[in-house]
Amino acid sequence: MIEFDQVTMRFGDLTVLDRISLAMPERRIAVVGSNGSGKSTFARLLNGLISPTEGAVRIDGLDTAKDARAIRRKVGFVFQNPDNQIVYPLVEEDIAFGLKNLKLPKAEIAARVDAVLARYGMEALRQRPAHLLSGGQKQMLALSSVLVMEPDYVVFDEPTTLLDLRNKRRVARAIAELPQTAIVVSHDLDLLDDFERVLVFDGGKVVCDDVPRVALRFYREMMAPDV
Repeated sequence: MIEFDQVTMRFGDLTVLDRISLAMPERRIAVVGSNGSGKSTFARLLNGLISPTEGAVRIDGLDTAKDARAIRRKVGFVFQNPDNQIVYPLVEEDIAFGLKNLKLPKAEIAARVDAVLARYGMEALRQRPAHLLSGGQKQMLALSSVLVMEPDYVVFDEPTTLLDLRNKRRVARAIAELPQTAIVVSHDLDLLDDFERVLVFDGGKVVCDDVPRVALRFYREMMAPDV
């Protein structure tokens, strides 16, 4: 369960989120809004990348500001640009990076890396330099590096923005098949039709919170140009 309890986020004099209170038990939650609406800040609060100025964010009862180490194990984060997430030169090294930090046995690390490479059909890429991968392959590598850690929740910040149609579909299918709870920030509204819940942000507040059919219609109407 994800809980926001009267969460306010300020950067200097700028209030980015204003007294957000939510309980989110669903497994597929989407977050939409215009640029500057607060949605990316909302996403970063989920795994403790930032801490709220006021209020509390709790994941399964753990406070993201007080239990940062446990939260990072529980909540994975996939960035919009995978180049910001890939840290090692070879694919298999990058996937193994987080597991080595946990000091897991070598045999377990190898087994987990093999499993995630097989899951996404990336076995042939294991010795490939990461910087030579296509955009879609890099995004799948970033996702694999998160999933190999076996988090309970996965947060995606604009996962399809830099991808062509084929790779958008590949990422969408990967998200749909996840056993974990997925929270997806996206401008790609077609990606969100099958989600359980959509939060629409505007001016640092949740202005609509409903099923996709209702919330996405609200968002489209909100964003329609004035005539």
